[in-house]
Amino acid sequence: MNLDQYLPVLLFVLVGVAVGVVPQVLGRLLGPNKPDSEKNSPYECGFEAFEDARMKFDVRYYLVAILFILFDLEIAFLFPWAVALKEIGAVGFWSMMIFLGILVVGFAYEWKKGALDWE
Repeated sequence: MNLDQYLPVLLFVLVGVAVGVVPQVLGRLLGPNKPDSEKNSPYECGFEAFEDARMKFDVRYYLVAILFILFDLEIAFLFPWAVALKEIGAVGFWSMMIFLGILVVGFAYEWKKGALDWE
């Protein structure tokens, strides 16, 4: 077994680590450090932090998160479908149109119910 075959993988890992670490180190060394109470305060879901962990808050936050995941997955299915469209032909095209139609109906339902309205 020749270890020279693993050199590209090692270089890939090293470049990836460098891309993740070097900007953080440069930001820490060269960036301004002016902490104040506003910057050091915790940020939780768009409202002030609270003491009681059992405090109720609006369920719309979760609805928006679920909708984001739903439509994010839709986009994840669209990219491979668009790349392979010539190979899958008309059956693949109409299958995706049915899938998108179901998602549009769900989107219209959520819109009508007011899940996307943020007050």
